[in-house]
Amino acid sequence: MKSYKSQKRLSLISRYILVIFLAIVWIFPIIWMILASFSTNNFTGFIQTFIPHNWTFNNYFQLFNNPIFPYGSWLVNTLVVALVTMVGSTFLNIIVSYALSRLRFKLRKPFLQFALILGMFPGLMSMISLYYILKALNMLNLVGLTLIYIGGAGLGFYIVKGFLDTIPRSVDEAAMIDGATRWQIFTHITLPLARPMLIYTALMSFMGPWLDFLLPSIILGGQAPENRTIAYGLQNMINNSRGASSQYFVSFIAGCVIIAIPITILFIFMQKFYVNGITAGSDKG
Repeated sequence: MKSYKSQKRLSLISRYILVIFLAIVWIFPIIWMILASFSTNNFTGFIQTFIPHNWTFNNYFQLFNNPIFPYGSWLVNTLVVALVTMVGSTFLNIIVSYALSRLRFKLRKPFLQFALILGMFPGLMSMISLYYILKALNMLNLVGLTLIYIGGAGLGFYIVKGFLDTIPRSVDEAAMIDGATRWQIFTHITLPLARPMLIYTALMSFMGPWLDFLLPSIILGGQAPENRTIAYGLQNMINNSRGASSQYFVSFIAGCVIIAIPITILFIFMQKFYVNGITAGSDKG
């Protein structure tokens, strides 16, 4: 009996040690980045100490007062694109998912199979064709970028559909007996019940444009610096600063810290709904 308790205690201690080790490995780069953003720039392109010797806020001030790299404009552009994408993608995703979950029509199953196969191909394969399509339409700008983000949301319906499938159809039938229309059922019954999934979808739709670099670099490559997004603008700051990339290295780190703040706040306050959305959406396909 004592041997069993000792083994159980040893196993528990080993798990705690492993969890602590993984937490340190995961948190260390984040702490380093935050501390480095308050260090003075030595113009070498490297941070020589973990804890800064001289603390300063100049790195953050320089971000918003740099005429060559307008970080403030990047922040506003990315926020607008992310918010519009979040609203449009969530709406498109929920109506597609609702139609496929509740309605029965002739090509429903072939469409589900086709969408599943199409979703297996990486989005990178379509970026060049999207570029030429937008170029022909003279939309190589933030509007065209937003439309691509929203247009690609329809194929992400499988998780939302899986959640809606868990809502009993008897609820809809009872509402119809009481005289409710399909739209009233959707707005007054389905949407309130699907709140965790809506929040999950909105978070994912917001994070995509907020953190994306590859697509903006292709679509916005010919745009003026003030018409770029954060990730693409920061990449230009560190790589195309006229041979003085070390001058902007610490400001680049400060810009990365600012990027992480909205996502962190959203996850802290929406963590419960985020987890519920993931687990509920995987119950039934």
